[in-house]
Amino acid sequence: DREIGLGWCEIQNAGSYKEDIGLIRNAFEAGKIKIRFINAVYGPGEDAQRFLREGPIVNAYDHYFTQRTIKVIFDGALGSRGAALLKPYSDAPDTSGFLTEKPEELKPMFEEALRRGLQVETHAIGDRANRLILDLYEAAFKAVPPNERKIAEPRWRIEHAQILHPADLPRFAKLGVIPSMQPSHAISDLFFAPSRLGMDRLTGAYAWQSLLRSGCIIPGGSDAPVERGEPMIEFYAAVARKSVKGFSGEGWHPEQAVSREQALKMFTIWPAYAAFEEKDKGSIAVGKLADFTVLSQDILKIPEPEILNTRAEITIVGGEIIFADRQSN
Repeated sequence: DREIGLGWCEIQNAGSYKEDIGLIRNAFEAGKIKIRFINAVYGPGEDAQRFLREGPIVNAYDHYFTQRTIKVIFDGALGSRGAALLKPYSDAPDTSGFLTEKPEELKPMFEEALRRGLQVETHAIGDRANRLILDLYEAAFKAVPPNERKIAEPRWRIEHAQILHPADLPRFAKLGVIPSMQPSHAISDLFFAPSRLGMDRLTGAYAWQSLLRSGCIIPGGSDAPVERGEPMIEFYAAVARKSVKGFSGEGWHPEQAVSREQALKMFTIWPAYAAFEEKDKGSIAVGKLADFTVLSQDILKIPEPEILNTRAEITIVGGEIIFADRQSN
């Protein structure tokens, strides 16, 4: 109920275990969930192996549930100095973060995912983690060429892609890898990222415009419950690149902020594409599923700070009003 009240029409859930998946499907069968749900299965491990054997679930419960993705967590977070960096942390030179998986152990799963038609999305925050995952994806794409894949264009993703070495920025578009990013990370991390990374590495941090110019799309997300999960905070963060109080620190590269039209795509058509759903969702068009939100203000025109005061008045999924704000006229 919270999500539909905020205006979300779909949740892309980046990781579940077997027990969670059973609960989610039971809730759909009981008619308890009104929002569309894209689910990922954690891997590597027994759950992912079962998923590889059984294959994807697409558009179950009348287009409300899809599960076609394996989720890998590859490093830690920047705030805790767990993100895997190519060089030591500027404020803790005895550590460069850590990897949570052995790269060589992911190779068989990645290659089998290509053969079975499963998407892979990998949590990678640090520049070392991102480089290694790009290397692993590239190796898998070479090992399993398009004619041996169930889906020739696999649309694999890197979740977060927060800190990138400049040499790796163009590799996303070249490989067809999608950087799936959460704008609120940039405005929550701005208070400590400069000390963690130093000014030089900030050039490749939260590099939205650099990725877009290289030919990528960027599906936006909220990373809830790590972040607050509010679409207007995410939209504001993407276009303002400032804290909710208007603060932007030294070296925070305001030129990497996106336009309002780009931000709108980050939360509509681009995530639809990243989930293989652009023909059914992501825009209002004849023949598509009628999923959309009516907002209290025009976020493409209002002053920047007013974005944060905008609320969802109506949320519609499948042509049905599933939320209506009592404050609206």
